This record gives sequence, structure tokens and C-alpha cells, in this order.
Amino acid sequence: MSSDPAVRVTNVSKCFQTYQKPLHRLLQSFYGSGRKLYEEFWALRGIDIEIERGETFGIVGKNGSGKSTLLQIVAGTMAATTGEVVTSGRISAILELGAGFNPEFTGIENARLNASILGIERGEIDERLPEIVAFSELDDFVHRPVKTYSSGMYIRLAFSIAINVQPDILIIDEALAVGDMRFQRKCFRKLEDLKNAGVTILFVTHATDSVVTHCDRAMLLQDGQAVSSGQPKMVVTRYLESLFDIEQVQSKAPNSATAARASGVADRGSLNRDPKRDGCVTRATYNTAEYRWGSRDAEIIDYLLVSNNNQELFQECRQGARVTLLLAVYFHRDMENIIYGLTVKTLDGTAVYGTNSELKKVDVSDGKKGELAIVRFQLELDLIAADYFLSVGVVHRDANASLNVLDRRYDLIHVKVTDDQDAFGFAALNVNLEEVKDVSSTPTT
Repeated sequence: MSSDPAVRVTNVSKCFQTYQKPLHRLLQSFYGSGRKLYEEFWALRGIDIEIERGETFGIVGKNGSGKSTLLQIVAGTMAATTGEVVTSGRISAILELGAGFNPEFTGIENARLNASILGIERGEIDERLPEIVAFSELDDFVHRPVKTYSSGMYIRLAFSIAINVQPDILIIDEALAVGDMRFQRKCFRKLEDLKNAGVTILFVTHATDSVVTHCDRAMLLQDGQAVSSGQPKMVVTRYLESLFDIEQVQSKAPNSATAARASGVADRGSLNRDPKRDGCVTRATYNTAEYRWGSRDAEIIDYLLVSNNNQELFQECRQGARVTLLLAVYFHRDMENIIYGLTVKTLDGTAVYGTNSELKKVDVSDGKKGELAIVRFQLELDLIAADYFLSVGVVHRDANASLNVLDRRYDLIHVKVTDDQDAFGFAALNVNLEEVKDVSSTPTT
């Protein structure tokens, strides 16, 4: 076996030309280099990476940092402006959702098409189709056009194809964030199998806990440049320090004089009801570095986080405080089987607690086009003093039992829990500790 790395990226940069008007793009073709009608945007600058065979390499960074651009260049779907990329072996990539699929073709037809593009012979494709269908769990849907698929079904098919074409290098761009948790766990188990079989895995994700758990090394991109690389935990820590800079969050949040106040927890008037306006960004606890995605068939257009006296929280609360979180969700079309969820995470992305209306067996009304739903979560922040982030989401379960993300807002809310630093960890278990002076009075066995 060759000792050369599976992926070598040398001094790669990517520049995009942006035009103020479409006409300028046409005129530029006539002017050539004599006159410049565009502005340059450098998405990547001087990236160097070597990824060994069988290594799992994670890339993190804020939106717009150049992560997806880098993956496309490595996958060969985009050319670098300068620099060189050398790969060894067959590459299988899951990039943008649905990329590489013909919407008019069925799932089976798209599986054949994708496999043939990778150079797999027809007979070999036929042998692998049963495994692709079985892993995707799409059943009869594989015989339907993919334009009828939900986002979760898209990724089931794409992942199933990607792992069953025997890749030497597997590239994944945020794909595993789509779909239900059970299928995500199934995917990560398969990734471990591929890694043990010597497959090189390169993936981008906002789920920092996945980077720490599954990657051998990681890299942080910031404004198109690699600012940190090495051990995943070290890279993730630096990423989160930049993402959740507490002073930055507080300086950008509205102050108590200008922030919208909660004048009654049950009062809908205190929540934004205009779907054209995002009321979340006006809240004192809003995290400017949130990560948001989904179809937006339903949107979380506002929230209120209030204390037990109905006053809106401003960054800080005491350990054990009971708080109420209200979400305003606007539906752009009729939706059934709606699920509302909440997750509390630490600064390093570790989930402290999570639940949803399905797990709680709460009877949730169907979403109606043009109507607003108000959802209430009540929770006690029995947490060790630290900074925490609340993520919220609305999804729906389709006829195939797949979860389709309508609107997920990761790390939307930033809360600092304060108390005497007499413990460490996550949960405040309120332990009493004392030395027993009268040893004779203690029970024995």
C-alpha cells in the first residue's frame, strides 16, 4: 500500500467574481482583462492539508468561512483559483442536499446514475442495489421520482449510495444533520465501520460533539483561512471560543431599555406575529452566532425567555431558576404530525438535556397555513454555573415516518447560569457533604 496521503491540499485559494448587475457579467466577457467590472471575493486563501489513509478529518467554522467551498474543490466539483489538490482512490461525496440527483428519475435510477458516474460497471451496480435500498429504508419510495422525496428521504438515499460504492475517500458536507436521530446513529455506526476498513473520511459539520467523538484530527476555518488544526477537542474549543465570545454576544444584544419586554406570559401580543420579521434577533438572550436551517415551511419567528415573575431574562439567571420559553411558529402551508423540540447545550457543544413534544407525548395541533402557533416550554435550570445555549426546532413526520426539518435554530439563545462555584460538571445535584463525627451511629453491614 502506498504511504502517500489520501488527500493532499497545497496552497489552495479560491476567488469568486461578484457583479453588481447581470449586464456587467456579459460586458466583462468583451472587455477581458482590460477592464474589471467585478469585485473579488476570496473564499479560501492558502489552505494546506494532508489527510492520511483511513483518517477521519473534520472541518468546522462559521457560515461563510469556506468549508463547503473546500470540500467541493477536494471532491473535484469546483476548480481552485490557485494551488493543487491530489487525491488517491475513488471519491464519493455528499455535498448539497439533492446534488447529483435528477428530480425526474426514481431513487433506483438515481442510484444507477450516481454509481455509473463513479465508474462502477452495470453488473456491479445491480449487485449493490439491494444493499442501497435496505440501508436507505425507503422501501417502495425507491421506485418514485426523487422530486417527491422529503429532505430526510433525500439524505437516506444519498448516504446509502455513497457508502455502497466502496469509496476510498468519503466526503460529507453537513448531510448528517438532516433526518431523524435514529438514522443519524445508524449512519455514524456505518462511518465507524468504513473507518475501520481503511476509508478516509472528510466531513463538515456544526455538531461539534460529533467532531470530538469521531474525528482523528480537525481544522478550523475562519474567513477562508485555516486558523487552527490538530486534536479535535483543541480545535473545537477554539472554534467555540470564537463562536460564543461572551463579550461579543452581550455587546450585540439589546439592553434592558430597548429590548422587548414580556408583559405577560400568556399574552400573544408580546410576541412578534409578523412572518416577514424575525423577532428573535431583538431579544436580550439572542445569540448572534446561531446556526439555522430547514425548509422554512414553518418558521420560528420569535421567542420569549422569562423568569417565574414574567420578566424577560437578560443573559443571566441563578442556578435552579424556573423559566418559561415561548416560541412563536408561523406556518406557510398546512402541515401534519408536527413536533416541537428543545435542547440545552454547554459551551463545548455537549447536550445537557433535550426533549420534544413527541417524546413527551404532548398532543400537538396540525399547522395551518397563515396561522401562528404558540409553544410553551417550562424548565428548571438546575445547572452548574456556566454559559449555556438553547436550541429549538420544529419538524414534521411524513407518511414514510421520516422527520423533515422545517426550522431548526441551533444555539439560538444564550444564558449564563450563576451561583457559587462549589462543584463542577453539568447538573446541580445539590449534594450535602459532611464528616460524620460519631462513627458508632453510622449504619454498618
